[in-house]
Amino acid sequence: MIDHVSIPVHDLARSTALYARVLAPLGLTQLVARETTTGFGKTYPEFWLNARAEVPIDPNTGAHVCLRAPDEAAVRVFFAEALAQGCQSDRDPAPYPGERTTYFAAFIRDPDGNKIEAATFPRPPT
Repeated sequence: MIDHVSIPVHDLARSTALYARVLAPLGLTQLVARETTTGFGKTYPEFWLNARAEVPIDPNTGAHVCLRAPDEAAVRVFFAEALAQGCQSDRDPAPYPGERTTYFAAFIRDPDGNKIEAATFPRPPT
């Protein structure tokens, strides 16, 4: 349903380096680099960073982006790498109750105030 998302960042070079490390455990790599935008994805750009002067974002906006992780280990690496790159924990890696099932996730705030979540959902029994 959703083709791609973009988030505003103040320092595109810093954020590109940060997200290159943070998104790697989720299988996303940098695919596009332009003067004011960078795109990450698996086969096409799905997650964009856009240079904007109006950041940081108010942390109480309630908006966030959730990216699918292949497993719990990837969520944990995403979280650890985010903290190592200067992001703040918004919620530690743990099981969280969802609408239909419990899922495993971690939530971070990047230096610009963007709330990014990595989540993995249980696989149905075979």
